[in-house]
Amino acid sequence: MPFKRRSISCVKLAAIAVLAFLHFPVLIIVLYSLTTEQASFQFPPPGLTLDWYEAARDRPDLWDALERSLEVAGIATVTAILLGSMAALAVYRRDFFGREMVSLLIILPISLPGIVTAISLRSAFSQRGIDLGLQTIVIGHATFTIVVVFNNVVARLRRTAQSQIEASMDLGAIPLQTFKNIILPQVSSALLAGALLAFALSFDEIVVTNFTAAPGDDTLPIWILRQLSRPRDRPVTNVAAVIVITATFIPILLAYHLSREPQES
Repeated sequence: MPFKRRSISCVKLAAIAVLAFLHFPVLIIVLYSLTTEQASFQFPPPGLTLDWYEAARDRPDLWDALERSLEVAGIATVTAILLGSMAALAVYRRDFFGREMVSLLIILPISLPGIVTAISLRSAFSQRGIDLGLQTIVIGHATFTIVVVFNNVVARLRRTAQSQIEASMDLGAIPLQTFKNIILPQVSSALLAGALLAFALSFDEIVVTNFTAAPGDDTLPIWILRQLSRPRDRPVTNVAAVIVITATFIPILLAYHLSREPQES
């Protein structure tokens, strides 16, 4: 028993060490957003202040980038909900030739390196003569946000009892009634979790955005990237990074709780 307790303690310590290693850079960003020195990289910082949060509040370029990020993430999320859920229902409900290939093609964009997707989209837009702007950024983000919703909804549909759907149809319910009363309540939490993950992924996307955005259409991550060349603005840049961390952490945390399997008593 003492050996078993010692083994459990070692596992806990290892888990704590891994978590600390993963989250240490995030804590450093938060810490340096509070530093009193404008261009100091001392550790620990010489002092703490909230002045840089007030300075960030007075930066219209930062707020323009934040507004654009929210707009892009919102539109991309709605697009992902509509197309991802419809694709999931089609793949789940219909047994057709090439179904597995269709599933693979839907999932493929999120499996490819972001730079590959970004270059492909940029080339496609150039060949078609499509001007870069908000719509091209949304299309780029939709290529991977659809996958998140699709995966979540398909996984939940596969755990839904087919007998309930069949019983509803046997009782004379039309497909819309079956969807509203049987399918939608079953997949609603998975759909919401997928939407939250899609929003988080879209909000902090930088590689695809960099290739599909027009000059001046900076989202917040792109704005942060450009600000890194200005060391004296580093504390304000860290404040913007804290905004990105918060805006992505909360949806991911909510999505985790929504998609978590209920524990058996």
